[in-house]
Amino acid sequence: MSDRSKVFLLWLGLLLVFVWSVIHPHDLFTWFLEVVPAIIGMIVLVLTYPKFKFTIFAYLLMAIHATILMIGGHYTYAEVPLFNWIRDVFELSRNHYDRLGHFVQGFVPAIIVREVLLRKSPLTRGKWLFFIVVSICLAISAAYELFEWGVAELTGTAADSFLGTQGDVWDTQKDMAFALIGAIISLLTLGKLHDRFLNKLAKDPVQKEPGGP
Repeated sequence: MSDRSKVFLLWLGLLLVFVWSVIHPHDLFTWFLEVVPAIIGMIVLVLTYPKFKFTIFAYLLMAIHATILMIGGHYTYAEVPLFNWIRDVFELSRNHYDRLGHFVQGFVPAIIVREVLLRKSPLTRGKWLFFIVVSICLAISAAYELFEWGVAELTGTAADSFLGTQGDVWDTQKDMAFALIGAIISLLTLGKLHDRFLNKLAKDPVQKEPGGP
């Protein structure tokens, strides 16, 4: 199966998850706020696909991230059933699905940013690439927290489910910390695997780019 066919199947599966998520969500306004980053991301990917195709590895991670957003949008992050069950069984203080979401918020963008920088900038593999990728991921997380704050200021209590702080006054800082940890772990554990996909892409005469890896 070609990479193009694999990408098509990924987006088809994601479309099905999207349709499921919008059917009787916990709160339609919260659903929209949680899912809109995935919608914007998919639109950008479709518009840029003719000129810039990511590796199938990056597309797979994007699909996983979008799925996590849509599940969170459907139930709200504080009420995802599986994580309610984990909370009750292990007698935890809260539903930790939002922690997973913010971990992935660093984990997945780390590979996306790494790929763009390696293919479109003079940066090469090494400490500077690692530092810049992690910094960008942390900036993305901080920007999202600012977005949450802005929505809360504009809508008041209507955004309570979207914020999902569950009474934790340090929730914002912990969210950014989890994104930071996610980005670092992603680069440390997936970097070599990602390189294999990049090398495969570079050898593909159809997709090979001047100045690519």
